[in-house]
Amino acid sequence: MSNDRHARTQAIHAGTRRSQYGEVSEAIYLTQGFVYDSAEQAEARFEETGPDEFIYARYGNPTVAMFEDRIATLEGAEDAFATASGMAAVSGALISMLKAGDHVVSARALFGSCIYVLEEILGRYGVEVTFVDGSDLGAWEAAIREDTRAVFFESVANPTLEVIDIEAVAKLAHAKGALVVVDNVFATPVFSRAISQGADVVVYSATKHIDGQGRALGGVVLGSRDFIRGTLEPYMKHTGGSMSPFTAWIMLKGLETIDLRVRAQAASAQELAEALEGHAALARVLYPGLSAHPQNALAMQQMGAGGTVLSIDLKGGKAAAFAFLNALQVGVISNNLGDAKTIVTHPATTTHQRLPQETKDLLGITPGLVRISVGLEYTGDLKADLLQALDAAAQA
Repeated sequence: MSNDRHARTQAIHAGTRRSQYGEVSEAIYLTQGFVYDSAEQAEARFEETGPDEFIYARYGNPTVAMFEDRIATLEGAEDAFATASGMAAVSGALISMLKAGDHVVSARALFGSCIYVLEEILGRYGVEVTFVDGSDLGAWEAAIREDTRAVFFESVANPTLEVIDIEAVAKLAHAKGALVVVDNVFATPVFSRAISQGADVVVYSATKHIDGQGRALGGVVLGSRDFIRGTLEPYMKHTGGSMSPFTAWIMLKGLETIDLRVRAQAASAQELAEALEGHAALARVLYPGLSAHPQNALAMQQMGAGGTVLSIDLKGGKAAAFAFLNALQVGVISNNLGDAKTIVTHPATTTHQRLPQETKDLLGITPGLVRISVGLEYTGDLKADLLQALDAAAQA
């Protein structure tokens, strides 16, 4: 399909490979291996594998290839490699490009597992990592050195929703020859323009908005064909972090509706953030779509929307936050995001529990902070649910 089609059309049709049966829904090729017509063909395929030639499911699969082609088209990337989880995408992208003695600069505000990969795993193998305030361009400029191999950040930080200036950080990194690796989960493929804004490598947890219905773990790394096939693929196929065909099929089905889902969720999140802003029980409402957000102008320029997630900080601390969560009737307590169901999380005691208290304090992950991933429920029902839960929290 021509790449000049609208993203919503590409999300349904790009990368489709139909079998001789002409199926409408993409086929699931549940096979670990492939048969060759001759020994000579097997030899030739191991020497050089073409785009529609496969050897082993850990190396590639027709269903997985459809997902990779489709998400690469949506993202505006040359190529993609689908992984078993979002963290397989993050760790694979970083580890495949780094070696002992390399230097990485990373934003400080990260998901806990990302911090573990950077501090514990990369540090264990001799990679030096410097953490900075991601919103401070001066800090990036001071930290990026001649020997910096890569910079890494979440384009919108979890759970404090700090927005990083992709274009500005990319200019600083590229001036020193460093690659720019962006975890783009909160921006989603719908609002993302990370590649055109200077990112060299983009990673997603497909578990989130791409699936969108809480069914399967998955991830994907996107970038240039040289990086994906020359650097990342050898590492991933030999260490075993590839996506299963069934998961790829689920993700293909998710992509068919992602544009509609994410835009509806973001519209609801904007309405909810505006309704909650200034509430007496709240110390703050964090949402990039609010004019009061420190990076509101950047978020609008970079994504064009505030996204599907907001965070609120209850004045009563942990007790009020727990009372709020326990009073919810529509939203569910869990730790995923990007789901059709509204999911509410207390980061300090769950997703970011293992961070040292001084790090939580530095990042603004307070005892009262609650992250709300807005789903597809009727916005009026969500608003009523959040307001009654805040009333319950005030009485706790």
